[in-house]
Amino acid sequence: MNSPMDQGKPRIALVTGANRGIGREIAYQLALKGLKVLIGSRDENKGRHTVEDMRREGLAVELQVVDVSDTESVRKMTESVKQQYGRLDILVNNAGVLLDHGVSVLDVEEAVIKETFETNYFGALRMIQAAVPLMKEHKYGRIVNLSSGLGAFEVLQGLLGLKGSTSAYRTSKTLLNALTCLVAQDVVDFGIKVNAACPGRVQTDMGRSTTSKSDTEGVPAPVTVVEGADTAVWLATLDEDGPNGGFFRERKPANW
Repeated sequence: MNSPMDQGKPRIALVTGANRGIGREIAYQLALKGLKVLIGSRDENKGRHTVEDMRREGLAVELQVVDVSDTESVRKMTESVKQQYGRLDILVNNAGVLLDHGVSVLDVEEAVIKETFETNYFGALRMIQAAVPLMKEHKYGRIVNLSSGLGAFEVLQGLLGLKGSTSAYRTSKTLLNALTCLVAQDVVDFGIKVNAACPGRVQTDMGRSTTSKSDTEGVPAPVTVVEGADTAVWLATLDEDGPNGGFFRERKPANW
């Protein structure tokens, strides 16, 4: 079994979008497990505030400023991680945006789709392409992509009664699911596992905006942030017998 320790040194985990919401909770839970967690944040001040809060609890966290929608920012972050730690063991692609809540696919603007894809899909791809070489060096890696059941084909086909709103966000998650499968196939021989996690509709700003207003108005999101983070943390700390290339909700396989 792979423990958080490797020859006396804690494993290094990077969580993007970790200055708030579910990303912050994932980072917090990983740090509680003894990992050294890099708080990935586009906003340096907000990220630093998160680091200070967690350090007051005695947790081993550091700030890494990174905008996943910016190729140069990802490159600089990767160089920083390599120079400071010489490795990266765990990557949680949590950073994401939802810009078209309630907008029909017939009305969504092309610019909104492109901006959504830059963060939710290309951002994850950039981070994976940057992280995998570092993971290969030590023949160990865990990559978790924060996806959504709203991007699953059974939902896109309307089997749950949802129509084609929020299409940019939902399509970006479908792409992220496909990326998960493709990367998992390409890294399987290097001790790296890649999986996607659906946290459910979590009590965060985004979680309150992922279904139609008629479905959610006056109804609080059912999943706490702590509960929503659990599956991602589990996937980030899988032992060598754990799954690879899967999609999970509440630690159970979910339909693509």
